[in-house]
Amino acid sequence: MAIYENFAKVYDIFMENIPYEEWVLYLEKIFKKYEKSPKLVAELGCGTGTMTTLLAKKGYEMIGIDFSEQMLAKAREKAIDNKVNILFLEQDMTEFELYGTVDCVISVCDSINYILEEEQLFKVFKLVNNYLEPKGLFIFDINTKYKFENILGCNSFSQTTEDAAYTLENYYDEEEELNEFYTNFFIKDKETNLYHRFEEIHYERAYSIEKIEKLLAKANLKLLGVYDELSFEIPKKDSERIFFIAQEISK
Repeated sequence: MAIYENFAKVYDIFMENIPYEEWVLYLEKIFKKYEKSPKLVAELGCGTGTMTTLLAKKGYEMIGIDFSEQMLAKAREKAIDNKVNILFLEQDMTEFELYGTVDCVISVCDSINYILEEEQLFKVFKLVNNYLEPKGLFIFDINTKYKFENILGCNSFSQTTEDAAYTLENYYDEEEELNEFYTNFFIKDKETNLYHRFEEIHYERAYSIEKIEKLLAKANLKLLGVYDELSFEIPKKDSERIFFIAQEISK
């Protein structure tokens, strides 16, 4: 079963606690801090297009990239509803292709953790370098090892709404640094009022700051900063999400 195939139906319902608007403001603070005024921005792993749409409404020319057809269908609906023009591309992050260079590439909501092999992550970074304008910024976040070990790992979570519910079971392998998310969704059929059950298994890998810095350097991307979420403070031992800012340096 394709990852997110059924989750796309209820993704936005269960992601209501994600601070998308705060992330947008934070991105603009990053642009100001590093004296950048990007016009064309590409988002890797855009999902249902919430961030892409919010940035488009701010006036940025947006490209949204995701490998899930179902997620992109929701994203296109969202763009139409908000009367913004966004180019959405159904592509794998490790093999994405653009029609030209962009001023900035972003990837939020731990999409980078979904890249499970270092070689594949290097490919992503290399492609980012290839499609960035000279001195362009690459901004992304990750779930930290601390979060996998102490918040998610070997814990279960559940959430219910009027029309859907899910259970989430986590299994973190400390040796492999790999977290398995086993998810059950119960989605209400509005015509029959019956609930249909779907299951999906997702995986995320924990990456150290040192490992990411090494892979960025190998891809000719200079690491400018690593910050605790929504701040310009250095990450703490118990930081759950951290942001990286890198810059293209090869052209």
